[in-house]
Amino acid sequence: MVAFPDIPQALLPSDGRFGCGPSKVRAAQIEALSSPLLMGTSHRAAPVRDVVASLKDGLRALLAVPDGYEIVLGNGGASAFWDVACASLISSRAAFGSWGAFGAKFASEAAHAPHLATPLIDEATHGSLATVSPRGTSEGIDVYAYPHNETSTGVTSPVYRVEAPGALTLVDGTSIAGAAPVDLTQVDAYYFSLQKALGSDGGLWVAILSPAAIERARRVEGSADGRWVPQFLSLSTAVDNSRKDQTLNTPALATIVMAERQVRWLLERGGMDEVSAHCAQASSLIYDWAEANLAARPFVENPTWRSPVTATIEIDEAVSASELAAHLRARGIVDIGAYRGVGVNQLRIGTWPSVEIEDVEALLGCIDYCLERVL
Repeated sequence: MVAFPDIPQALLPSDGRFGCGPSKVRAAQIEALSSPLLMGTSHRAAPVRDVVASLKDGLRALLAVPDGYEIVLGNGGASAFWDVACASLISSRAAFGSWGAFGAKFASEAAHAPHLATPLIDEATHGSLATVSPRGTSEGIDVYAYPHNETSTGVTSPVYRVEAPGALTLVDGTSIAGAAPVDLTQVDAYYFSLQKALGSDGGLWVAILSPAAIERARRVEGSADGRWVPQFLSLSTAVDNSRKDQTLNTPALATIVMAERQVRWLLERGGMDEVSAHCAQASSLIYDWAEANLAARPFVENPTWRSPVTATIEIDEAVSASELAAHLRARGIVDIGAYRGVGVNQLRIGTWPSVEIEDVEALLGCIDYCLERVL
């Protein structure tokens, strides 16, 4: 075990939260929980529904949601949306893009669904990217799905529609929604959680749905094949409730309040142009540092695939990245360890809209301070 040096207080960042989700929550968001006092009140009453409506309006502006698309909320997080999709959007069979843990997990959910045919998968190794290809009609694919940003590896994909007649395109935007522009006309469902770029807490999923996706859900759930769709997994039920600015059952209200405050703040900062530039600057600092450092390198070798919000860095094998992360955690720099099973000796750093550029610079200074004294 390497004996890392103590780090001078003057080198430490002012805020040491660099996790890739949950992410840094700003103090103003915490304060919003008590002003006005909504916690402990009915989620079907006007004051809470007004906040839900404001959140939806803010997301529509921030993400440039196309006319005719609807913003839908549901309980359970984006992982729950995989099951919603298996129940309500995949008619028969899906094809997936998988180049990390989260693309693989969605494919696994579909593979285990007894009413669906075995999915097809376009795969790439960790740190790489594959393109999801349209299949012939004989394959029976009616949904294509892939992640916009693979949180586990730090690989970002272009967002594109898989051109296949009658098929829907579903994109997991969990760890990049609100931090990078996206052309939503290319997708039928762009879904995400709120504890990443939107700096809130967990417990909810948000999906931006095309008219085709909503029609598909109505048709699948009302089909004559006898498919049982639990109300909790019914996308049509979620759509109906979201049109009333509410959810099927009691939501994580704190998540909604903090997300609404964050979206408002992002718009006040200048919207997507400013926010995406901030995240790109923060992540570029890390990638440029790693490329210039003899003791580190970017895990994602192709610069065009590197994430603007989840920077993954391989550390020289002479130093244990997990021990380095633990040493930094003891000094208030938290959650920069690798995703389990990804990389050989890796750090993973979140560069969200709420993470200050000065704190990223300080983090790199602290890592340098440690590496220079043990190598």
